[in-house]
Amino acid sequence: MTDDDAPVLLVTGGSRGIGAAICLAAAQHGWAVAVNYTSNREAAEAVVGTILDAGGEAIAVAGDVGKPDDIKSIFAKVDAHFGRIDGLVNNAGVVDVIQRLDEMTPERLDRMFRINISGTMLAAAEAVRRMSTRHGGKGGVIVNLSSIAATLGGAAQYVDYAASKGAIDTFTVGLAREVAAEGIRVNAVRPGIIDTDIHAAAGLPDRARDIAPQLPMKRAGTPDEVADAVLYLLSPHASYITGALLDVSGGR
Repeated sequence: MTDDDAPVLLVTGGSRGIGAAICLAAAQHGWAVAVNYTSNREAAEAVVGTILDAGGEAIAVAGDVGKPDDIKSIFAKVDAHFGRIDGLVNNAGVVDVIQRLDEMTPERLDRMFRINISGTMLAAAEAVRRMSTRHGGKGGVIVNLSSIAATLGGAAQYVDYAASKGAIDTFTVGLAREVAAEGIRVNAVRPGIIDTDIHAAAGLPDRARDIAPQLPMKRAGTPDEVADAVLYLLSPHASYITGALLDVSGGR
């Protein structure tokens, strides 16, 4: 069990990119961190190692948020190690290769929505069961990772991804109102073009660089800039903010 003074944060998909930046920033702000990963244990352990070397507390927790049983297992491991949970960042998500809707398969859509939507909702449900005063908890905070694609639609690229993030926006607002009187705040961050390796999964590894001149700020964002927004929403400084969708998109 962790020190009673150290709040515990679970970050899904915390082994790389934005998720890793959130884990490292959270540790710097005094959180004990559970770094969730699906398959790349080495990357997750590297994040944990960095936190431990800096005097923080962290563990790596395996589990695929696309599988309900894995989500239960992730939370059980957090329970067993820390004995509490105070925050959840629903960061895990997938994108796919660039396609039009009429080229997409049912299998692609199933994977997209199972991980990006159902995984987020089921993880949030586990957090609510632990944090809600209705269930004997002491409150907490949830931050969902959406995308500015939810407002743009992803036409001729990935309307399925954009639609999944639109669902996250709606879910964030609804859950925030559902648990607002139970000590839980729920917000979302909507990144724009961020320089991470997620673009390679869409078949456009240089997308952040190539699209930068078209952006209002003429550059892509960084994982650290997204992490800073997430940490603000996790913090007491955002104590009267719930149901908010914070764009971190450079004006896009």
